[in-house]
Amino acid sequence: MTEQSWEPARLIPVSGINGADEQERRGVSALMAVLESVREFGRAITSPMGAPGGSISTFIEVNFPLQGRIVRPDGLIRIVRGGKTWTALVEVKTGRNDLVAEQIESYLDVAREQGFDAVLTISNQLVSAPGEHPTDIDRRKCRKVNLFHLSWSQIHTEAVIERVNRSVADPDQAWILSELIRYLEHTKSGAQDFDDMGSAWVPVREATGQRTLRTTDKNAVAVVNRYGQLVSFAAMRLSRDLGVDVRPVISRADLQDRAHWAQSEVARLVDAGTLQGSLRVPNAVAPFTITVDLRASRVSCSINIDAPSEGRSATRVNWLLRQLSEAPDQLLIEATTKSSRRPGPAHTLAALREDPHLLIEDPTREIKTFTMTLGATAGTKRGQGRGSFVGSALDLADRFYSEVVQTLRPYSPTAPKVKQPLPSEEDVATGGIVGELPVPRSQTLGHMGPRMANIDGAQRAQDEGIWTELQAATEPASDEGGTDDLVVASENAVLLETAASVDC
Repeated sequence: MTEQSWEPARLIPVSGINGADEQERRGVSALMAVLESVREFGRAITSPMGAPGGSISTFIEVNFPLQGRIVRPDGLIRIVRGGKTWTALVEVKTGRNDLVAEQIESYLDVAREQGFDAVLTISNQLVSAPGEHPTDIDRRKCRKVNLFHLSWSQIHTEAVIERVNRSVADPDQAWILSELIRYLEHTKSGAQDFDDMGSAWVPVREATGQRTLRTTDKNAVAVVNRYGQLVSFAAMRLSRDLGVDVRPVISRADLQDRAHWAQSEVARLVDAGTLQGSLRVPNAVAPFTITVDLRASRVSCSINIDAPSEGRSATRVNWLLRQLSEAPDQLLIEATTKSSRRPGPAHTLAALREDPHLLIEDPTREIKTFTMTLGATAGTKRGQGRGSFVGSALDLADRFYSEVVQTLRPYSPTAPKVKQPLPSEEDVATGGIVGELPVPRSQTLGHMGPRMANIDGAQRAQDEGIWTELQAATEPASDEGGTDDLVVASENAVLLETAASVDC
């Protein structure tokens, strides 16, 4: 037997996991241990729940009495900072096992009686918006105890972000975190990513194509919620690749009233046959939207960006094309002009590379925005993998960001330049001559001592004659002389300076 076939020792082994119960016990034990051991990871998980940044202690399978019986949550997290203590009970599910509302409500009762702060549930169930819970809980039990939910995909994503950004300073703790990531990525761990659109997907897709879907159909609501979960998972996938926190775009109104959001999305599905969701990547030029058209069996990603605020239309189009040098030829680009109420011209990137003027219908109309769209055929299977709808949507989102979005930059106007001052009337009158005329040689000889005063008389008379002629030539031009006299005066002034320098 060669060494290549030997199984390396692991901090969190997957061997010996034979059922859901063992998956849950090993998963919660591994997670609780890493939360306590890796400070940065523990803080990243607990701080969104309002926990203080203190010392973390974790426990598993803690027993509590409740109404004459014993209840046993899967775990307990306790954080102490100064005189403040924050405690949360933890309930964990793995694999295809869903959370049970009655079990969670009993843990809420225990937390209220014990004076704990929160109950945290962990499972493979995703939610479409922060603050949602995958089970229907009696909200009256949450008046004094907060209820939070994390999916295993979220925990996996947060661990990868901490590793990619090298947020964990201690190398031993960083290795412990990498062991947790390795464990969560193994199929035997029971931690699964989003891989199924649910049982309602096929009948809703068929009803949408036949235009028989109605807003009262409960399956439509289930598909809308499932698509919201898909968009959330697409954000997690990008977060793992980029090492940043990518999030779905949700308005404040939709976040506060999820029932109204679901109704509006169902209405869109019934009327237009489409589902939509947007992602915001930190420092990207704009959010991008993932749209699926169930009637056309197409999935597309699109982004809108503002055109430059200055320059001709051709300049604005070329500004965009220069940024899309590596984008696919089939990328569709649409230009919308200012105050336009109808769609603008749209052409593929391949055609625009040959003739950028195809996007310009009217050169006098100012291009305001550009819309870029990349489409693909949607898979038909409800699950994940080759030929599935989930796989086709996730692959297109990753491709659109890497080939289009990450190359785009917002337009930045050029800095203003200092303007040159206009010539004054005096400069125009003197032809631009600055300073005084040179002092005649005859006026300086008297100050140069007796030896220079005895200069030859003939030479002195000759010099004074030259001075008189040059001085007369540099007098201000009269109205009759015009511009030509100014030019001659300027040339003579140069001669005068030359003569003076030679004499000196």
